[in-house]
Amino acid sequence: MRKSFRLLLHIGFWIGHLMIISMIMFAALRNEEIADGDVAYYVMFVTGIAIIPPIFSFYTHYYFLFSRFLQKQKVLLSILGSILISAMAVTLGLIFINVTNEVAAGCVEQGFPYAFGFTFGLSLLYGIIGLVLKGFLTWYEELKVKEELLERTHKMELALVKSQLDPHFLFNTINNIDILITKDPEEASVYLKKLSDMMRFMLYQTKGEEIPLSKELDYIEKYIELQKIRTSNQNYVHYEVNGESRQKKIAPMIFIPFIENAFKHASNKKVNEAVNIGIQIKEEAIIFKCQNRFQKHKTTKNGDNGLGNDLIQKRLHLLYPNKHSLKVSKLEDQYSVELTLMDGTV
Repeated sequence: MRKSFRLLLHIGFWIGHLMIISMIMFAALRNEEIADGDVAYYVMFVTGIAIIPPIFSFYTHYYFLFSRFLQKQKVLLSILGSILISAMAVTLGLIFINVTNEVAAGCVEQGFPYAFGFTFGLSLLYGIIGLVLKGFLTWYEELKVKEELLERTHKMELALVKSQLDPHFLFNTINNIDILITKDPEEASVYLKKLSDMMRFMLYQTKGEEIPLSKELDYIEKYIELQKIRTSNQNYVHYEVNGESRQKKIAPMIFIPFIENAFKHASNKKVNEAVNIGIQIKEEAIIFKCQNRFQKHKTTKNGDNGLGNDLIQKRLHLLYPNKHSLKVSKLEDQYSVELTLMDGTV
């Protein structure tokens, strides 16, 4: 929802409030003669009773109480907080009256229980209205995000399938296994099983919104092993995982597009640690780092892999809103990606 619309909504609400207060005052005083000196009395009295407290209560509920307590389903704290905020609103209004007009202050003092009760009830009512409005706007924003996610789901699924079933990787792997069969049938069988496991994972276990982190790591390890059979240099890739995956879950195939890019654009396979992949699992976050060396004279088109950088970032924003950090850097001969997923959950 646009900020301009929200601003107009708030302005319209308070104009309506002032119109209601004005009509009540007009109805109450239409048969009264108001002396010039009484105007300030009525203005300060109404401001301290029916304007300052509702505004204070409304926006304190709107900006503070909703996000701090109610949105986190802390109902009891929300009720207690609402009562406290309403009492503070009344106090603020009465202080304003005492400071600005002695006559109005004396009137409030004489009828204090009634003035306090009316102002407290009004403040509580406007606080509840603030909570309802904030809840509606929050719900509407979440609904818009879900609609956007649904609209892009089909496109992303197609992009993911293209990325997962990369024909170059698939054909090269099959060709390498075919060559290996004549040299070492047992080892070829092991690699063939790894490829079969990867295909099964891609086709059947990546349909949901999240999967166990352990399965994602298992897929990455098999992918790297199959990439290694393309070179005799076993130090071509460095892969390290620190920490325990335990019960953590993540969105499927969240790391693999970066890894695919690293292998696709890595330099000579005879170079040690041309591809360097590290995953650090912490209690509060999962940190993924991927680096690859590349030859400066080679140029590549942005997004020529299954998932382009723009689509990867959009997917991250939709699945991990305010819960991820992506840093990409390119030096003279090294490309680096660092992705942090806070809490390790979707």
